[in-house]
Amino acid sequence: MARIFITGSSDGLGSMAAKLLTDQGHNVVLHARNADRARQALVKVPGAEKVLIGDLSSIEETKKLAGDVNAMGRFEAIIHNAGVYQVPNELIFVVNTLAPYILTCLIQRPDRLIYLSSGMHLQGDPGLREFSQDMGRYNYSDSKLHDVILSAAVARKWPNVYSNAVNPGWVPTKMGGRSAPDDLEKGAETQAWLAVSDDKEAKVSGRYFHHMREKYFRPEAENTALQEKFITLCEQISGVAFPTD
Repeated sequence: MARIFITGSSDGLGSMAAKLLTDQGHNVVLHARNADRARQALVKVPGAEKVLIGDLSSIEETKKLAGDVNAMGRFEAIIHNAGVYQVPNELIFVVNTLAPYILTCLIQRPDRLIYLSSGMHLQGDPGLREFSQDMGRYNYSDSKLHDVILSAAVARKWPNVYSNAVNPGWVPTKMGGRSAPDDLEKGAETQAWLAVSDDKEAKVSGRYFHHMREKYFRPEAENTALQEKFITLCEQISGVAFPTD
């Protein structure tokens, strides 16, 4: 059985993926941004091994969270599920773009990495100027494109790791709203499937999935120069360098 760490797993897709994985017998460590949400997380997924606390809107707390994860030993899979939507641009950037980068760099390398993206990444700006020069122009679509870029960069740099991005669809979570038309369970199932499945379709890297099927994503995400620029900008802002070995 695998050990999996899931960010943003106090509710929504992260909680559902955690429940699926614990029901399958895997050891899952949850994450919540504060103590109240941590208690809620364990109520929803009582079979979880533990819940770690860290506010991803804080660079320092995100770094500390990485240390807390490493203190628990190596994980086979990490699901970067946490995300925010209708909040100020600066907060979207720190939580959706920078936190996955920091955690990827600082947490002991797993066998599998899953990054939560969105179909809205297709409207993202691949120029990367939006967070290096003018945060006022940065938006949610940009952040979801950044998650695909990060996933593709990891796939290229770490050939022994399966690194993929997931579009869960427009699903009825707190973020998506009650009227969202897509299948919530399929979104969670895809994350869980990529984390542990031995299906040959799941043991790939640098891909983008929707409902357990590979889908089209912005081709710019595979551009090596763009990936390196993204990593450099994240390193300059966070003070965390991408591992070179």
